[in-house]
Amino acid sequence: MTGSPSLRVLSYNVHRWGDDREALARVVRACAPDIALIQEAPTWWGTRRKRRAMAATFGLRYIAASARNAILVAEGIEVADPLHWRVWRPFVRRRFRFIATQLPGGSVGGRTTLGGVGLALVVCHLGLHIGGRQRELEQVLRGCKSFNLPYLLVGDLNEEPGGPVWDRLATEGLTDLGVDAGPTFHSDNPVKRIDGAHLSPGLTGRVIPLDSIEGVTREDLVAASDHLPMLLEITAPRTTPS
Repeated sequence: MTGSPSLRVLSYNVHRWGDDREALARVVRACAPDIALIQEAPTWWGTRRKRRAMAATFGLRYIAASARNAILVAEGIEVADPLHWRVWRPFVRRRFRFIATQLPGGSVGGRTTLGGVGLALVVCHLGLHIGGRQRELEQVLRGCKSFNLPYLLVGDLNEEPGGPVWDRLATEGLTDLGVDAGPTFHSDNPVKRIDGAHLSPGLTGRVIPLDSIEGVTREDLVAASDHLPMLLEITAPRTTPS
């Protein structure tokens, strides 16, 4: 008896493709994803050209993007009907004496198939303001549900477990795939788990430990981005013969 079909999905905040690009490419290629869901993809001038160039260094193909999120796929993998959501957030965020700027937020998703079962994949990058994150998440969840399919939601949540965003995801009945994965930020001394991977009922999945992947080194992970990636294996439900 063979196992259920699976899909290898990489969720990665690539820090605007602004760190060591060769190290980043080595990490992504070693992870060998079928689909990469990218946060902080390069932007500004020549955005699409940069994203296609980045995808090529990974051995992947650029499909779609919204704000700073992008979907990349391996040869032979199709992601159809991409949907984009833009969310408003203030450019300047103030908290006590600190001032930070934020680029426009958004999310992008698409549908694929796994073992003949439809599956939606959605990637987001939530903002720095706690109330704003919650409003953004509601828009993202509406987008996830609009596919009318089981879905995987990944992204940089900018919040640690126990916060209102994580609590809201739990009320949706989503499985936190990263619960045993450990911290994801900062890559040179990970102390916070602010990157999430959540799966809706009807599908199962797991995080593949980075130290189990041949070719992924600590040196490259530190040089590639300020976040650690999450490599996921999503498994189709078994069907019972009629």
